[in-house]
Amino acid sequence: MVDQKNKTTKVEPEVEETGETLEIMNSQDESPEVEPGCEATETVIPVDDSKEKLAVAEAKAQENYDRMLRVLAEFENYKKRAAKEASDFRKFAHEQFARDLLGVIDNLERALKSASERDDSAASVVAGVEMILKDLFKILDKYYIKPIQAVGENFDPSYHQAVSQIPSNSHRPNTVIEEFQKGYMIHDRLLRPSMVVVSKAAEPSVQPEPNEIQSELDSGIK
Repeated sequence: MVDQKNKTTKVEPEVEETGETLEIMNSQDESPEVEPGCEATETVIPVDDSKEKLAVAEAKAQENYDRMLRVLAEFENYKKRAAKEASDFRKFAHEQFARDLLGVIDNLERALKSASERDDSAASVVAGVEMILKDLFKILDKYYIKPIQAVGENFDPSYHQAVSQIPSNSHRPNTVIEEFQKGYMIHDRLLRPSMVVVSKAAEPSVQPEPNEIQSELDSGIK
């Protein structure tokens, strides 16, 4: 007799296969086919390293651009300096020639002044010297050398050299009233200053008092 109390029956739960379960099983069974000798590889790009390289490249490009701007600025300054030096050389290349020529003009002016103060016999000499002097002034004007107008002007130490001062009531103080030697300009540069006499205020004369005049008259009568 079989003891039915001790007999146990193991009952497994029935699983109902649905359409969803079948699809999952089918998807697990289907695996991609890989050709022999070919293995799937995955490329990994380090993002941080690329950003760092880009930043370094941009900094280098900015540095090169700044250097280019500095070089261009230096070149422009060099061109300006070279142009100014060339211009000054063309303008003042004959400066020494002009300075030497001024002595000849001074002698001619002195000769004219001396001859004109004597008599009429030297009239022909005066006329000849005047012609030479005019020609010399034409040459000077050709090279942009011109005399400084000094007499009657206010004294300017930039263009005049005072050799003396004379009290004067007919001129304003600090006025050029006489010129001993002409000054000259070459373009806008002083070649030599004018040697001049400058006026100054005259000292007021002291008028005697009326009592003093009367006492002098009385003493003269006695």
